[in-house]
Amino acid sequence: MTINDSRDSCLDLVVDDVTTLLDRAPGRVVVGITGPPGAGKSTMALAMVASFGGAAYLPMDGFHLSNAALDRLGCRDRKGAIDTFDAAGYLATLVRVAGEFGRRDVYVPAFDRRLDEPIAAGHIVPAASRLVITEGNYLGVPDGDWAAVRPLLNRLYYVDCSPQVRRERLVVRHIDGGRTSEEAQAWVNEVDELNARLIATTRQFCDRVVDRC
Repeated sequence: MTINDSRDSCLDLVVDDVTTLLDRAPGRVVVGITGPPGAGKSTMALAMVASFGGAAYLPMDGFHLSNAALDRLGCRDRKGAIDTFDAAGYLATLVRVAGEFGRRDVYVPAFDRRLDEPIAAGHIVPAASRLVITEGNYLGVPDGDWAAVRPLLNRLYYVDCSPQVRRERLVVRHIDGGRTSEEAQAWVNEVDELNARLIATTRQFCDRVVDRC
């Protein structure tokens, strides 16, 4: 099912859907948000966290490999590609989060775009948080360690947006991160769009598609 409406209306529909899920599902509820780079995943995830008192935030971006690790692997020029994340670490954290409801807090890494590095224990999933919102590019990928992610999610939403708007957002993001305009455009063309094509194949594994443009 695709939701095409204003951004606020889309958020309201998803919040209503998750509210119904919380009323029906026992235990901790983990909701995933995926979609291509620049589509608005983080914005939607944080809006959902703000909509539910006590909800916790678990971004996949915290599981970026460090720049030092990427340099050792020779893939820093593809940072953001599927193999530049600690997929096994993200999966292990999801498993732990699912099992620690009511027992203990779970510290999870964040990603600092100014430093362009993951930050250990940047977020916390409190033991009492019944709802956890996680977001990232590859939550619906059916291969490797990523294949075990989807079964751990009570819902998975695919956030979409027009390619033009996404690209404009990404160029601004990369310039803000220190790249020149030319470098930003090249990164979008050569890295982000390759990733977007892979991510687009995972729409079929999502419960709903939400247009955030």
